[in-house]
Amino acid sequence: MNFELTEERQMLQDGLRRFLRESYTPTLRAELAQQDAGFSRSIWSGLAEMGVIGALFDEDDGGFAGAGFDISVVFEELGRVGAVDPLIDTALLGGGLIAALGNDTQKQNVEGVIDGSIQLALAHGEPASRFDLSHVESTATGDGDGFVLNGRKAVVINAPAADHILVSARTSGDVADQDGISLFLVPTSTPGMTLRGYALVSGGEAAEILLDDVRLDRAALLGGEGSAFEAISRVQARATLAISAEALGLMESIRELTTDYLRTRKQFGKPIGKFQALQHRMADVLIEIEQARSAVINLAGHIDAPADIRDKHVSATKNLIGNVAKLVAEESIQMHGGIGMTEEYELGHLAKRLIMVDHRFGDAIYHLERFIALAVA
Repeated sequence: MNFELTEERQMLQDGLRRFLRESYTPTLRAELAQQDAGFSRSIWSGLAEMGVIGALFDEDDGGFAGAGFDISVVFEELGRVGAVDPLIDTALLGGGLIAALGNDTQKQNVEGVIDGSIQLALAHGEPASRFDLSHVESTATGDGDGFVLNGRKAVVINAPAADHILVSARTSGDVADQDGISLFLVPTSTPGMTLRGYALVSGGEAAEILLDDVRLDRAALLGGEGSAFEAISRVQARATLAISAEALGLMESIRELTTDYLRTRKQFGKPIGKFQALQHRMADVLIEIEQARSAVINLAGHIDAPADIRDKHVSATKNLIGNVAKLVAEESIQMHGGIGMTEEYELGHLAKRLIMVDHRFGDAIYHLERFIALAVA
């Protein structure tokens, strides 16, 4: 099979790689830690002007691509530089849900996402839900022509910078039912919705959200009442592909840093890369990265398959990515020694982002159990 990129995707990759390498300097990374948004507004505008955000949406939604391989190309390049831009949260999760469920008025927000003027966040996970998409305790109670929302949402990434937050709440059914989950498009300034923001270990910002009698008009409802689970599951599958591709880019940059270090760091009068024990360990890392690449390619090709097939590939890929990410991060730091633990050295940031990949959208153990359950179903 031919796994080479199409001409259009190759152009997207080349342009994005140049832009990110010129933009993500050590000085910028230091500055981002001091900014409230947790990411660079100028880089975000640059991504929009280049059409990178539009590449994550299909033509019907105002973009020009949106296939699995378009997602993997974009996020692998973001991973190579350890980018912290909230593309997953604003474009794939928030924008993807509005595109799938929104009416004509609500879909105007997708245009704002693509041109870079609107930030979104998805508030779906809760303190007791772990990685279970159907576990929703927050409630939306009918009140005349609207709803009243109550509950708590946990680790809502990009919420401090978001203009609107997509909030899931249960309008019917038991806590773990797939049916009965509704989505609401809520402006961040809505009375009754309290955000407690904080910085993430791997860069960026998140918030815990308290919903205390948040009153919304029926116009805030996205799609049909109680029928949002399928759309949430689909966009999270695409987001899992994105973060897996990002992890692949992180692995490639970590591999390059480690290889260069082994060539230049000398011990006993010769580069430590000459020692056979380190050569064997590096060979193991290279093999595992190639397996991760194959898994990402496989998932990109199945991301638009029927849900039962798609979800098996999602879990298989995320399980492998989680295990390989841990191996690559640990081996690279050990082969670097003390310098690998310093904030000033690029490896520190890349390794933190790579390790945290396993904690979004289900860790390796969760997806192993899920894959087994799907395989025997």
